[in-house]
Amino acid sequence: MTAPPATKTPVAILGAGLTGMSAAFHLGEAGVPHRLFERSDRVGGHAITVEDEGYRFDRTGHLLHLRDPEMRALALSWIGEDWVEVERRSMIWSSGTYTRYPFQANTFGLPPQVAYECLAGFLKAHFAADRPAPKSFEDFCLAHFGEGISRHFMLPYNARLWGVAPSEITADWCARFVPLPKLEDVVAGAVGLNDRELGYNTRFVYPRLGIGVLSEGLGRALRTKAELRREVGAVDWRGRTIRVGDEVVGYDALVSTLPISVLVDRLIDAPDAVRAAASRLRCSHLYYLDVALDGPCERPLHWVYVPEERYPFYRVGCYSNFSAALAPPGCANLYVELADRAAPDLDALLPRVAADLVELGLVASPRAIRFARLRRLDHAYVLFDHAYFASLDVIRPFLADHGILSVGRYGGWNYSSMEDALIFGRDAARDAARLVREGGRGTAP
Repeated sequence: MTAPPATKTPVAILGAGLTGMSAAFHLGEAGVPHRLFERSDRVGGHAITVEDEGYRFDRTGHLLHLRDPEMRALALSWIGEDWVEVERRSMIWSSGTYTRYPFQANTFGLPPQVAYECLAGFLKAHFAADRPAPKSFEDFCLAHFGEGISRHFMLPYNARLWGVAPSEITADWCARFVPLPKLEDVVAGAVGLNDRELGYNTRFVYPRLGIGVLSEGLGRALRTKAELRREVGAVDWRGRTIRVGDEVVGYDALVSTLPISVLVDRLIDAPDAVRAAASRLRCSHLYYLDVALDGPCERPLHWVYVPEERYPFYRVGCYSNFSAALAPPGCANLYVELADRAAPDLDALLPRVAADLVELGLVASPRAIRFARLRRLDHAYVLFDHAYFASLDVIRPFLADHGILSVGRYGGWNYSSMEDALIFGRDAARDAARLVREGGRGTAP
């Protein structure tokens, strides 16, 4: 028989990243009692900023693409007045030259043979009489972009980003995040006539002192503050309790923003079928470098995509081109995302990275690098592999039937933006409030 909980809260929230704090904020505004538990000593999850010798580093590029009017107003109120709105400046480095993003609509400037292969392949694919529905991301690229664009950018770049072969990724995730240019865009881009930016991230908002300002502001806005250094050790879905240290806390609704695979595999005594489904969920980790420069970044770019395997990194961004306040006067700082998922030897890697940054024209000399810090993200990219949807179709109903709302980028096991994370939290607060009204008996949607 399950012992009664020592304490009770209508809603318990696991994780004080953006989704968890957004849920707590909206529950507070609605007057629904709740508690928010965070294992770290600070709020924000991945959306934090750290200071190191006068340089400010995020956890790689974290940019706000705000489309929802209500969420935009809230996010800006949490940031305060010290923010900028930026027009994207991103390019692709391949075949020894820079071209505009996205590659598929901007082949002008590539070596003639490469540009020809890209345009000819696109036209062949575009006018193909019989195009079966793509099953993998590799199929999707070949069907929509053709062999040349796929070979020179789409397939190698995404293999480096995801850490797995594109044939392992389903085509079903692509619609929002992979721009599909029109025929006239591709033709115009082949001769340098494109006059507009494409993609979902053409503009973004950024706090002048780093993305952590957003998390800190949201944390201050909570009516019920996050309980820091409080790691959840177990979730009893039968008795609707959680164990936090020596405390047992009962709940009517549980909002979890922990990675859903961690929640099911480590914290819940779930049925075998649910645990087996969780074991099939995959994500990639990521190693990256925070690089401090004694001088400026030599190009005014926000980030650069690098598809070719001869470079150890697949993307380089410049924090201080988002905001000059992130580096000391006259200096700059970069993030360098590494393609290899094996732990690197920084002493051996850094000279190679420095030489390549010089080749890309981002750094004047290797001597401009003041220091580099090696970082790791354990959960970087959820992998939309061929077991993805079937696995979640087993896990989600089980959690919903027991009042557990698993939400957020990793709680929902998806690829999403920071605005999405805030909206996930808002929606979870609404659903959790409904479960409380129903005494915990309702099934989460």
